[in-house]
Amino acid sequence: MKKLAYALVLTGLVAVPTFAMAAEESPHSLSANVSLTSDYLFRGISQTGGDPAIQGGLDYSHSSGFYLGTWGSNVGWIEDFQGYDRGNMEIDVYGGFRNGIANTDFTYDLGAIQYYYPGDKNGAVNADTTEVYGAVGWKWFTAKYSYYVSDEVFGFANADGSDYWDLSASVPIGETGLTAGAHWGTFSFDNNSAQDYDDWKVSLAYDMGKLTNVAEGVTVGVMYTDTNADKAAWTETLTANPKFLGKSATTVWVSKAF
Repeated sequence: MKKLAYALVLTGLVAVPTFAMAAEESPHSLSANVSLTSDYLFRGISQTGGDPAIQGGLDYSHSSGFYLGTWGSNVGWIEDFQGYDRGNMEIDVYGGFRNGIANTDFTYDLGAIQYYYPGDKNGAVNADTTEVYGAVGWKWFTAKYSYYVSDEVFGFANADGSDYWDLSASVPIGETGLTAGAHWGTFSFDNNSAQDYDDWKVSLAYDMGKLTNVAEGVTVGVMYTDTNADKAAWTETLTANPKFLGKSATTVWVSKAF
């Protein structure tokens, strides 16, 4: 947006005060992101069987706190774990309301997300999942609770009522551009207790914009994750080289925000 404003001023199509006022008063904003990661890990479980993923999203937000967005990634478990004939994509659609609490460092976020896994199910349990969530944050710390209202939860049948607790921290390290992260979560699957597990991770990310304006919006990072997931319950069985999806892993990524 800054580049667009500058170009318009140079060409004389708009006066500086008029454009600046319109930009400042607009209650709407759009943002986008794209990333490349060595392994797509969601709550400690590999979604790509240890393979790389390319991901991207688009978000709309309003000054009131209302937001809508969509995000997508390639996945591998739909065929190799779930048993779809065809299916290698995840598409998420979400929306909600988030804001700060006046005169405090507290924030809140209430919303819902639909996970879509398009493909040919071939009789397999539907992987599409509906989640509602609420979160409370304080400075660098967040506590989040997710509850599942769909009958199937990530491919497990009769699992409505499952839930996930998430505690996380994201702490900037001074003015270095580095951010340290930590997370712990616990997943409980209703009527599918063999799949229950805890997961945890630590991470370090660096804002490349600290080095040069050319890299503005670019972040690189590394994280280590692990779980106590049962190997028998979380190992791919429909591939020539079965992989335990909940094993410990070190992942690197690079992302760009627009």
